[in-house]
Amino acid sequence: MAGYDPLHATSMPNNLDAFFMPFTANRQFKKAPRMLVGAQDMHYVAADGRKVLDGTAGLWCVNAGHGREPIVKAVQDQVARLDYAPNFQMGHPLPFELAARLTTMMPGDIDHVFFSNSGSEAVDTALKMAIAYHRARGEGHRTRLIGRERGYHGVGFGGISVGGISGNRKQFGALLPGVDHLPHTYDRDRQAFTRGQPEWGAHLADELERLCALHDPSTIAAVIVEPVAGSTGVLVPPRGYLKRLREICTKHGILLIFDEVITGFGRLGKGFATEYFDVIPDMITCAKGITNGTIPMGATFLRKGIYDTFMNGPENMIELFHGYTYSGHPVACAAALATLDVYAEEDLFARSAALHGYWEDAAHSLKDHPHVIDVRNLGLIAAVELAPLAGKPTARAYDAFVKCFERGLLIRYTADIIALSPPLIAGKAHIDEIFGTLGDVLKEAA
Repeated sequence: MAGYDPLHATSMPNNLDAFFMPFTANRQFKKAPRMLVGAQDMHYVAADGRKVLDGTAGLWCVNAGHGREPIVKAVQDQVARLDYAPNFQMGHPLPFELAARLTTMMPGDIDHVFFSNSGSEAVDTALKMAIAYHRARGEGHRTRLIGRERGYHGVGFGGISVGGISGNRKQFGALLPGVDHLPHTYDRDRQAFTRGQPEWGAHLADELERLCALHDPSTIAAVIVEPVAGSTGVLVPPRGYLKRLREICTKHGILLIFDEVITGFGRLGKGFATEYFDVIPDMITCAKGITNGTIPMGATFLRKGIYDTFMNGPENMIELFHGYTYSGHPVACAAALATLDVYAEEDLFARSAALHGYWEDAAHSLKDHPHVIDVRNLGLIAAVELAPLAGKPTARAYDAFVKCFERGLLIRYTADIIALSPPLIAGKAHIDEIFGTLGDVLKEAA
């Protein structure tokens, strides 16, 4: 739009009633709404015209910063050229081009990708593929799925079944049958204020052997974990934990799925956490940073052997009865291709890695602030855990969230944990502002 200035755009809806907001205390919000009406680079614009520093990359997704011109232009051009095309028994060039580029970022023989619209759909795709793969190879008895306590894998029925956050599960009944969970990896007494990966806790991966003994490993199709558990409050894996999971899965013929919806695309200074931790799973799910949050998109990567197993039977038969109307959507593909260009041309993953030490020091500078009981970090991710107010869980973190917003900083909170994950274009001055503002708020907290 000619003359549009995203840093000075203001508008407010005159009716807040109809929108049932996601993951929000609707009544509380609508009494005192916090509206964002514009964004550019590292900042949002609030409805009152204030600039708000984005300390969370939106929802862990705007890795290249807001309003990036190459991505905006790619979306505009694609809408004008081809707004929609089906990928059921038809095709258009962009998902093929995007898949070829994305798979070059994958380790080992992970060389195929299935597109969806979100991390939730990418996870449900991976879980369905895992079960269908074993059935296709004559092991249809492998139907059990193993998740992890405090894990977050989106909000589809598959994702909340393998997920381990009780608040995401308790309203929705029995969920999928045949699901079990590993214990989470966090022990505050042994790990509090660890910088990076904890030394204690690798042995918790051996709990998978216990589940194998309980259920018989021949019944287990897949194990799914986040390499770094993000939405639950940034739980960093102990050293050696992920490698041990890989060894046990390989031993028993179980597929290992990494949910990299948060860790993908530079959050740890590498393309994906699989590279950072030097552990190759069988499937990887991603979303968020794949399009810089510009257009919804998810993706499920899989090893060649899994794909090849499906490519049997008559050539005219559909190999996998699964997909979405918008799988490989032209505009989403255009946004993703432009996003990959920005990542590469600005070397944003390496730029992120260069800031990790400064980020870590800044995060741990809050160690002695009031009510802080732990600080956790890895890559450009950090969590500051607060002691809850007696009888009022989440109130202290929510109060910090509101006060930070009033002072021009967007943070996230879950329970009484504050989570931070800025765009990868952040500089040291932005990091100073993030932790300086948060530190001031904590000093004044009740």
